[in-house]
Amino acid sequence: MSVAATSAALGQSPTVGQIYKVALASIVGSVIEQYDFLVTGIIAATVWGDVFFKLPNLAAIAAAITVYGLGIIVRPVGAFIFGQIADRQGRKDALVYALVLMGASTLLIGFTPSYESIGIAAPVLLIAFRIVQGISFGAEFGTASTWVVEQAAHSKYRAFWGAWVGFAIPIGLLLGFGSVLFVKSLMSPQAFAAWGWRIFFVIGFLVAIVGLIIRTRTMDSFVFEQHKAQNAILTNPALAVWRDMPLTILRTSLVNAMFGGAFFLYFVFGTTYMKAVGFAGNEPEAVGLIAAGFMLVFMIIGSLLADYLNRRTILLVAAIVFLIFALPYFYLVNTGSFVLASLADIIGFGFVFGFGYGAIPTFYTENFPTRYRASGASAAYQIAQVYGGGLIPIVAGQILRVWGPQQAYLYIGLLAMAYAVAAIIAILRTPETKDVKLDL
Repeated sequence: MSVAATSAALGQSPTVGQIYKVALASIVGSVIEQYDFLVTGIIAATVWGDVFFKLPNLAAIAAAITVYGLGIIVRPVGAFIFGQIADRQGRKDALVYALVLMGASTLLIGFTPSYESIGIAAPVLLIAFRIVQGISFGAEFGTASTWVVEQAAHSKYRAFWGAWVGFAIPIGLLLGFGSVLFVKSLMSPQAFAAWGWRIFFVIGFLVAIVGLIIRTRTMDSFVFEQHKAQNAILTNPALAVWRDMPLTILRTSLVNAMFGGAFFLYFVFGTTYMKAVGFAGNEPEAVGLIAAGFMLVFMIIGSLLADYLNRRTILLVAAIVFLIFALPYFYLVNTGSFVLASLADIIGFGFVFGFGYGAIPTFYTENFPTRYRASGASAAYQIAQVYGGGLIPIVAGQILRVWGPQQAYLYIGLLAMAYAVAAIIAILRTPETKDVKLDL
């Protein structure tokens, strides 16, 4: 019997050390997933347009960002598949399977030939591999959050431990932006566009092996082990949660639609936008690197305050700042000043996403009972990526292509504000979950 199962059988809560091991396994795997996916975002915004699409400049950029967005739109498929596995077989097993799929699809993207080599087959293969990558990523957040938060179910620092899943995002960003800047400094722009960008995808595959080793050697959550010991496993949890709690799924998804929109607006589209308005060389990546560092700090602060105060207050603060700052962000970037663009990213990206994300993992897991917690958290989080994180870069790319950078920011900023308003309404209509008992 595992340590977690033994603890559950004795009615004991996991020790801090046992919580730490699960949190570490979660963040290591999530960092690898984030690195793979975020590096893909950087490369899509800066390289793929020329490599895989024989189109005019802005049209090629829009096509590349659209392909990136497709990988987000299919995430709910992964949420359904791996949520079912997590609620029936175990949180850990689902995350191991997902990491295998992510590593394989990432490697295949790195080996995909260019348009000049195989013609139209190049973007077709790229789209196929991005879809597989997106499906695997659909498993990560909801299941990883469930795994950690359940293990910390009786801890007074439950939001802090849950936020470890979120810590993977700024860490992955730092690794992604940092590695891109480092590799670019070692070669010419022509060499990077021709073959240098592929290095990251091979590395992503190799480090996924490390993540697999760590995850396979870690216990499942004591709450799930207890749940399984009681023979309370549902036959179809991924379907049951939609039947029993559709309004909860939709309401909580609106919250993440704003955070997904903020992330992809300022990270994916923001990188492209900075280049479109004249930022040279590695400046957009450097701005993102600075914002990612601040994001990690804001995320730690947000998670601690979510435990001290409550989840809803942290989420509301982030949503209100996003609403107010949606248009000023573009104004600061349009100045062409590196300092002001960095300030824009620190506020719009680092604070809004980081501070709010300190409460997001617990907010999602605490809204669903154990019998379909992974399925519910994954579904709510990932469908938001379709009309939030996935739709925004696609729409933003097309707006940029049609209106150009000097007019596009107004329409995109208004779109972001609409998401912020929807999130604020959803947060206010969702009950506070700080004192919810998870082992039920």
